[in-house]
Amino acid sequence: MVGGVDLAELNVFLTVAREKSFSRAAEKLYRTQPAVSLSIRRLEDWVGQPLFVRGQRAARLTDAGEVLRDYAERILNLREETRRAVEDLGGLRRGRVSLGVNESSIHALLPLLERFHRRHPDIQIAVQRTFSRDIPTEVLNYRLDLGVVSYVPQDEKLEAARIFRDQLAFVVPPTHRLARRRVVDIAELGEETFIAHIVDSPYRWRVIQLFEKHRVPLRMGVELPTIESIKRFVQMGMGVAIVPRMCVRWEVEHRLLAEVRIRQLKLPRDLYLVHRRDARFSRATAALLRLFTAAGNPARARPTRTSEARG
Repeated sequence: MVGGVDLAELNVFLTVAREKSFSRAAEKLYRTQPAVSLSIRRLEDWVGQPLFVRGQRAARLTDAGEVLRDYAERILNLREETRRAVEDLGGLRRGRVSLGVNESSIHALLPLLERFHRRHPDIQIAVQRTFSRDIPTEVLNYRLDLGVVSYVPQDEKLEAARIFRDQLAFVVPPTHRLARRRVVDIAELGEETFIAHIVDSPYRWRVIQLFEKHRVPLRMGVELPTIESIKRFVQMGMGVAIVPRMCVRWEVEHRLLAEVRIRQLKLPRDLYLVHRRDARFSRATAALLRLFTAAGNPARARPTRTSEARG
């Protein structure tokens, strides 16, 4: 019970909102539909407003319902974080850390995650693939303990520390006409077919603006949903690509792709670890945070507040 609200009823409410159906929510929760309806009425009495639009087949949230959904998710996620923190008091013999990353960032984190897993094999690391733009919100709403993004979030409730610096790399098939070149001028690329990532990002736009600045056509003949598919398509000889270097390092080392430097392309790509500024971390989360921070600043790791801090 929180402020007169039953946490079980909040869970019922979120299930109805997700399923958009009272009957499907009842099946999911192994309850009867009247019992689900009763929980929603109790919440509506507490809120003083309807939570769902009446008279529609799909259970659609009212404005009050939208507000309650955000806070209900935070409350239930905070409950789970509290449970993990209490369980973690026994030390680093158990625990769980949730980490949000986008598709490309995981390539930089794998060596660090391997090191952490070897040190703490009983700690579960749940890495969730999330769009970079959504990670700060997921951290603020307690859905994630930590997040990794390629920009500094502007929300003052978040803290960010740089943990990795990368570059964008231009890659071609090993049989490409430019494969044996070390450096090319951007003007030489106007006839190339670029295999692009379909997801919009600041770096995509910076590359587009770079080609526009030098008045060179950027022919994005194919857009694919993942970097893995982009690499594979380039290996098949279907085009060339500009991707984060960390994502193609293995392929370049094994000569499955060739990296060629574009003289005008100088776009460093930093990765930042973000967390809630007021967070009181479990020991497991604090240990992972120290490892990541030390990787970005080998001289010293930033101290963190763990669940046992201050008594």
